[in-house]
Amino acid sequence: MQRNAARLQEAARAYGEERYRDALRLVEPLARRLASAAAVRELHGLCLYRLGRWKAAIGELSAAERSSGGMEHHPVIADCHRALGHHGEVDRLWDELRHGSAPAGVVTEGRIVTASSLADRGRLGEAIRLLEEGPVGVRKPRLHHLRLWYALAALHEQAGDVPRARQLFGQVVDHAADFADARQRYRAIS
Repeated sequence: MQRNAARLQEAARAYGEERYRDALRLVEPLARRLASAAAVRELHGLCLYRLGRWKAAIGELSAAERSSGGMEHHPVIADCHRALGHHGEVDRLWDELRHGSAPAGVVTEGRIVTASSLADRGRLGEAIRLLEEGPVGVRKPRLHHLRLWYALAALHEQAGDVPRARQLFGQVVDHAADFADARQRYRAIS
C-alpha cells in the first residue's frame, strides 16, 4: 500500500513538472492494479489528456467523476470531445455544468471549452457572447479569470475586433505579465 502511495506521489510530481510521459509510465501500472481508486483514475486520465489520447482520457476522467460524484473534470472531458469533433457532447456537458453546483473556476473552464467549440463550428458571435457572460469585470482575478479574458481576447481578434482584443490582452498582461503569450499578442496588435 505504501509503495502504491509513493508511486502515485511520484507520478503526481512528474505531472506537476509537465513530464506527462513519465507520469503516465508511473501511473499506468497503478491504474491496472487499483482501477477503483478515484485519485489514480484522475491522474491517469489527466496524463492521457495531456498526451492527446482523448478517448481513453474521457473514460478515465468520467470514471473518476462517477467515484467522486462531482463535475470537476467536465471541462477536460468536454475538451476531449471537442478534439474529437463531438460538439454535441460538449454542449451536453456544458448544460450539465452550468446547471450543476460546480465551483466557479470549473464553470469558467467549461465556458471556455464550450466557446472554443462554438468557434470551431464558425459561430464566433455566440462564442464571444458566452464568454462575455462569464466573470469579465473582476478586480482581483484568479487563474480562471485570466484564462477567460485570454480566450475572449483571442476570439475578438479572430472576429476582427482588434481594439477589444487589445484591451483584453492588456488586461491579462496588467494582472499577470507572464501569462501564456499574452504580452506578445498584445504587442503584435498594438
